[in-house]
Amino acid sequence: MRQQTFFGPTLRDIPADAEATSHQLMLRAGLMRQTAAGIYTYLPLGTRVMQKIQAIVRDEMNRAGAQELLMPAVQPAELWEESGRFDDYGPELMRLNDRHDRRFVLGPTHEEVITSIIRDGIHSYKRLPMNVYQIQTKYRDERRPRFGLLRGREFIMKDAYSFEPSEEALHKSYEIMFEAYRNIFRRCGLDFRAVKADAGAIGGTGGTHEFMALADIGEDTIAYSDQSDYAANVEIADVAPPATEPEDTPAELDFEKGWTSGEELASKRGLPLSAVIHGHLYYINKAPVLFLTRGDHKISDVKVGNYFDTLQVEEASSAQTEHLFGAAESFIGPVQAPTDVKIIADQAIRPLTNAICGGNQTEAFYLNVDHRRDCEIDAFADLRIVQEGDPSPDGKGNIQFAEGIEVGQVFKLGTKYSEAFGATFLDENGKSKSLQMGCYGIGISRTLAAVVEQCHDESGIIWPKALAPFDLHVLMINQKDEDQSTLAENLYEGLQAEGYDVLLDDRDERAGVKFKDADLYGMPIRITVGKKAGEGIVEVKDRKSGEMTEVQVENLPAYLKDIGF
Repeated sequence: MRQQTFFGPTLRDIPADAEATSHQLMLRAGLMRQTAAGIYTYLPLGTRVMQKIQAIVRDEMNRAGAQELLMPAVQPAELWEESGRFDDYGPELMRLNDRHDRRFVLGPTHEEVITSIIRDGIHSYKRLPMNVYQIQTKYRDERRPRFGLLRGREFIMKDAYSFEPSEEALHKSYEIMFEAYRNIFRRCGLDFRAVKADAGAIGGTGGTHEFMALADIGEDTIAYSDQSDYAANVEIADVAPPATEPEDTPAELDFEKGWTSGEELASKRGLPLSAVIHGHLYYINKAPVLFLTRGDHKISDVKVGNYFDTLQVEEASSAQTEHLFGAAESFIGPVQAPTDVKIIADQAIRPLTNAICGGNQTEAFYLNVDHRRDCEIDAFADLRIVQEGDPSPDGKGNIQFAEGIEVGQVFKLGTKYSEAFGATFLDENGKSKSLQMGCYGIGISRTLAAVVEQCHDESGIIWPKALAPFDLHVLMINQKDEDQSTLAENLYEGLQAEGYDVLLDDRDERAGVKFKDADLYGMPIRITVGKKAGEGIVEVKDRKSGEMTEVQVENLPAYLKDIGF
């Protein structure tokens, strides 16, 4: 490809609204342009990388025995109502009506469509297992699109769906896909971790893992053990249970007014934050529930929803809290709580004695609270967000944090969708059973952004060899110099004949502009045809190491092979 006519417009300045490094570099290097908030056009350079990611995904999916198909992006709302997700998915689900006022959604995922297709197409165990996948544009009405491709309203995704006759077969398919994902992200050159995760709106009860690319801009935090393989999204990371014995002998319950917070009262009494009990009022499936955590802990909304196995989790408003408890959230607690409010406490509350909690009046608190004596807790559960330094739940080492970008996730859905859609088959004994189902997603466009987040320097992108838009970038420094133009043209033709994908910078630009654009584009190898062209010598630069070597043209093919090209 000749750069003179290649559509890859670069920017010198960083766009003001681009926070993430990947967003900045992909705009500056001409990989994409914004069409609307969270919606992008992929220019030729970005499209080339996207196609290489897709080729790796297809290769590994096909090796794993999956078959490619293509489903519609526009889906009938009735399918989502049949699964129960039309309301559960929330405002991120893009809804629309056609001219006949029929309701549709723009698919963020395709469990409903594929389950309805398989239901009508497979009826016998002899046709199982079955694994199908597609690569397609998805839609999500993000409230606040940001970070470029990392949080967009339109994105490219690979989604696969497996159908099995048994839980054992589902587990086997899950393991096959898990390994395929590891291969995909390795081949893409990513530094990643596979972590335990939450199923979210996809659902299912069989377990799920996220594949997280490590990056400072990551919107997710990974909790991992410093001495084992344990890793999980911080929102669902298990917390090792504390001791269950009371910490101290309970003192007499006391009540005081005139304090602005439990923390202030604890400080005045010389008590740690861990002696304060915080109340958090939620509506779970529209019913009020008071959750309790220690003052030095944060509650996990995901764990709250998972405890009740529901997506209908809503934090109570100030008005709702005042109505039920007669005070703002800062002053609510389990002692003398309304009888119609269920109380669930984090397991760290269990050993507390002589604690402080809200008095259910403004600026009022109970002291010397012993939950065994002073309140009625319905259940204890792991509700809090794990903290750095906590013991690892597997008993090996302590928890550390790292930031990550979710690039893929695998789910064991079980019979969640097959039962909703009546997707059954006849087993070897002629008995009707619901299909066991798995779901496996990779964010193609997110993977592109994650690679750029990990692979760059102050000058631009540094593409891994497997994803580079072009293998080689040949720079003709002065196209008016006959030696340079002749040698550059011969190299361009000869290297392509050798099987290389070559970008030739034949533009009428200053050398400095060409070097800056080459570094910004980030091809693995830059070959500069300059002043020594008459001697048959070119300069070869390794973009990643920065190492530059002068090479005789006749030795160039052998040299490229020696360095892995």
